[in-house]
Amino acid sequence: MTFDGHFHCDYGFDTELGEDFYANVNLVILDGAKVTIGRNCFIAPNAGIYTAGHPSDARRRNQGLEYARPVTIGDDIWIGAGVSILPGAVIGSGTVIAAGSVVRGTIPERVICGGNPARIIREIGEQDASRYR
Repeated sequence: MTFDGHFHCDYGFDTELGEDFYANVNLVILDGAKVTIGRNCFIAPNAGIYTAGHPSDARRRNQGLEYARPVTIGDDIWIGAGVSILPGAVIGSGTVIAAGSVVRGTIPERVICGGNPARIIREIGEQDASRYR
């Protein structure tokens, strides 16, 4: 497991990192709920993984209420620069998340996703394996 530069988290004991994990500078993990990151995961600079959220209703929010939902990130993932992963997100193995994306909900395995909110751009296939020979 390798962290380059600054790393910030809420608790640290609620985050599970797989083998060969790499995070570039300025990773933030708000782990009020479980954060599970699989093996061979690479995270570019300025990314954030957030389990914490607050009520939309101002009265409840102003009472200091918050919630936390677990985040699960599979194996063999590449997360681009400036990505935000929101409470309850699940990212399937072998997926690439494009820089600047906002991930919510479930992202399937072996796809490239991007945007706000992140949407499937295309599946990852043989053309990707032969691209860098």
